[in-house]
Amino acid sequence: MLKNVMIGILLVFAAIGCKSETKSDEGLGENALTAEAVEIPEPEIAYGYDLSEYEVIRDTIETGDSFGAILQNNKLEYPQIYQIVEAAKDSFNVASLQAGKPYTLLCSKEDSLQRPVCFIYEPNKVEYVVIDFSDSTKVRKERKPVKLVEREVSGVINSSLYEAFVENNTNILVAYKLSDIYAWTIDFFRIQEGDRFKVIFTEKFVEDTIPVGVGEIKAAYFEHKGEPIYAFPFEVDSTKHIVDYFDENAKNLRRAFLRAPVQFSRISSRYNLKRRIAYYGYKVRPHKGTDFAAPIGTPILATANGTVIESRRKGGNGNYVKIKHNGTYSTQYLHMQKRLVKVGDFVKQGDVIGTIGMTGNTGGPHVCYRFWKNGRQVDPFRQDLPDAEPISEDLKEEYLKHIAPIRERIDLLEFPEEKQEIQGNEELITLNE
Repeated sequence: MLKNVMIGILLVFAAIGCKSETKSDEGLGENALTAEAVEIPEPEIAYGYDLSEYEVIRDTIETGDSFGAILQNNKLEYPQIYQIVEAAKDSFNVASLQAGKPYTLLCSKEDSLQRPVCFIYEPNKVEYVVIDFSDSTKVRKERKPVKLVEREVSGVINSSLYEAFVENNTNILVAYKLSDIYAWTIDFFRIQEGDRFKVIFTEKFVEDTIPVGVGEIKAAYFEHKGEPIYAFPFEVDSTKHIVDYFDENAKNLRRAFLRAPVQFSRISSRYNLKRRIAYYGYKVRPHKGTDFAAPIGTPILATANGTVIESRRKGGNGNYVKIKHNGTYSTQYLHMQKRLVKVGDFVKQGDVIGTIGMTGNTGGPHVCYRFWKNGRQVDPFRQDLPDAEPISEDLKEEYLKHIAPIRERIDLLEFPEEKQEIQGNEELITLNE
């Protein structure tokens, strides 16, 4: 009897022990599964904010939108909007918002109405403006990190340099830069089938995949009519940061003046002192400029280094800029939509000084390019224009050492076998511009 009682007690304790052990094991198992299942998401950081802390609204400025209307449509009251605009006006003009540009609203999760506490505007792919009114209104202007990718491309031309780049999905800005570098050595409007090129350049990206432009052409090789022409950049003036392109023998590829103030344009009217116009009864009305037709907004380039001596709007000239290059030469650019330089600015050859427009007396969008020599307006295409400054003798040895490794690289770069096919590779060389 006693023996049976003892056995019963032992069985009870064993059962309790097993039950307790089972619960413990099950509990650990559940905890382990829970730990494996729950993943802490990486915070999404953008514009300097952890976006997980806000309700995020992304949209695009539409025609007719205004800063005030956007905030009002998102439950902010007019008195607060007025205070924000007044506080921000010294740092950012909210009336400058452009249709088609993206914006982001960060809205408070703690507010039952989820009203915005921050407005972020992106005028272009790189820059953005933050107007934070979560407490007092603060304005920040920032730039996204720009990655530079070094690329090597080569190609054989079938029709044009431009088409070769477009058809092979290579940034056409490289073609524009090449046409500028070789402006005085190659006529790209008379390029020949079978001409070949190789280029080493950098391309700019934000957020890893969004292209935002082309950086430096680090080396180029163009074979035109069987003649090879190298091009390497070199800074010849460290004070004014003037960079010119030279060949393998240190000869400057540029002239003192560009052929035209607009890239890939056409001449709509030439310099002509005996011009007669039907509208004026065929009376002689001299045209002392050369008109380059291009769409409104097209960049106008300074054709040579110099100092801006006039930047104004006047009569039939409309908006214009005049540049003094030295004691002999000056140039003038008429009918601009916008002037982007002011009197006293030093500009370098190829700098954008304005945009094509129709201000003043003009029947269509173009820039009237006027050229002065010794105080007289002359036809720039009939002038024996000087070469650009050569490399000084004390810099020539440094230049030849500088180009040696990059020349070896471009010499090793192979041409594709088929015409109009471009081969390329790329390498990430830096994280920030």
